[in-house]
Amino acid sequence: MDIVTLSLFLLFAVVLSGVVSRLLPSALPRPLVQIALGAVIGGIAQIRVELDPEIFFLLFVPPLLFLDGWRIPKDELFRDAGAILGLALGLVFLTVLGMGLFIHWMIPAMPYAVAFALAAVVSPTDPIAVSAIAQKVPIPKRMMHILEGESLLNDASGLVCLRFAVAAALTGAFSLTNAGLTFVWMAVSGVGLGVAIAWGTITAKSLFARRFGDDSGSNILVSLLIPFAAYLVAEHVESSGVLAAAAAGIAMSFTNVSSGAKAATRIRRQAVWDMLQFTLNGIIFVLLGEQLPQVFAGARDTVMLTGHDSLWWLGLYVLAIVAGLGALRFAWTWVALRLTLFRQRGTPGRTSPPRRVITAMSVAGARGAITLAGALTLPLTLGDGTPFPARDLVIFLACGVILSSLVIASLTLPLLLRGLALPVQDGMSELDHTRVAAAKAAIAELERLQHEMAEGRDDADQYVEIASRLMDGYRSRIDTLEGDIDPDAKRLEDVERRMRLAAIRAERRVVFELLNTRAIGSETAQRLGRELDLVDTRLSAQA
Repeated sequence: MDIVTLSLFLLFAVVLSGVVSRLLPSALPRPLVQIALGAVIGGIAQIRVELDPEIFFLLFVPPLLFLDGWRIPKDELFRDAGAILGLALGLVFLTVLGMGLFIHWMIPAMPYAVAFALAAVVSPTDPIAVSAIAQKVPIPKRMMHILEGESLLNDASGLVCLRFAVAAALTGAFSLTNAGLTFVWMAVSGVGLGVAIAWGTITAKSLFARRFGDDSGSNILVSLLIPFAAYLVAEHVESSGVLAAAAAGIAMSFTNVSSGAKAATRIRRQAVWDMLQFTLNGIIFVLLGEQLPQVFAGARDTVMLTGHDSLWWLGLYVLAIVAGLGALRFAWTWVALRLTLFRQRGTPGRTSPPRRVITAMSVAGARGAITLAGALTLPLTLGDGTPFPARDLVIFLACGVILSSLVIASLTLPLLLRGLALPVQDGMSELDHTRVAAAKAAIAELERLQHEMAEGRDDADQYVEIASRLMDGYRSRIDTLEGDIDPDAKRLEDVERRMRLAAIRAERRVVFELLNTRAIGSETAQRLGRELDLVDTRLSAQA
């Protein structure tokens, strides 16, 4: 009963964090608020959350990686593949190697394998904290896409490196050749299994739905089970479960096009996953805060592992690790951006990226949920039953890196991002071209349908009038997108959109007022409210 009550308090803290973060005038990201609330709960609660590493990893990591892969913009991922792969693979391997050696040199009492494990834990970045900052300080879209793509891939690569480091710590042996072959097997088989499971599940579900019918509840539940299935199957064959979950998410976005899911199902499924993402990320940061009192309470014993007796040494170690991570990221980002985003045609490498862009990309690499998940999944004991060496120290330093990186990002990103713009490609022209093509197809279908429906009828003129009125709307959209409309007309169109939004929101207020006075039933109110919400969403997206 106590653990249930504590779980409810943690969920309440997640909800409260959303309210508090919006009330704060500064750009303080929500994760910091969640950590603070978790620390309050940890300080006053009489019981502690005992985190089983394997269960914690299974419950939190697969769905988050799956959702990242599912929702990441695929065109942007492929367009900036060079920069993303450089940051997600090259930078991770450099961080694990460089920071592992640096940490062992700085803390000789920490074995090499454990030092590399800590380096692997702090290598993945977290876009959730940056997204929270972006709610108050706009981040250039292209930078956000690069950060999202980097986070998706470096989560997987960092956790795979962590697995090798933990294996070396448990066995006391490490072979670079075997590790390389194992990594190739884990990567190829993990990606293949993730894609196969996602594609097979969606295909089977679609075939069943066409023959026997379908419902939204089962469709949503299937999407929730896919990341766990991909992770468990991959782990069962000693492949990479994290890569399988991420690959399943990427495959989901492609297989989903032909899945035959209804529009209402897609809307509900998105809402469920939005809630799940908010909840899981929030619980992870609240749990971090809840663990902090216990972690700090054992800080004096932890510092003894380093050969010192002053608690200030732990703070210095955290700052040194953060500085090392920042220096490596700054150097690698400069190289990656110089060779990709800022390369001119015919003159590779001539254009250097501005220092403010490099600094912003470096600062945006805040650590978060995956770092904490990786630290907490370190085994409690070695194979012979002895405690895992320096486990508490690794968790303490990982927590310190998370807090420090979040604070640095929240303080410096608003200053660095003000007025910042990355080189952009003509992405809107592709979107506008698609909208024009869709509008022309709609006009052609309306012309065909009006003749078909009006054939042989005495009131054919009415069908022609209705079709003409609809086609005028599509022709106006085509003129606007192709630039054949004057600025005054565009301004008037924006005024019309704002008026329609105000009218729709007035309709919604009246609907719920009628519901509150019991003038209409809840079913009618929900149906009308849903229709108005869809139109409101569409008009708001045009802003």
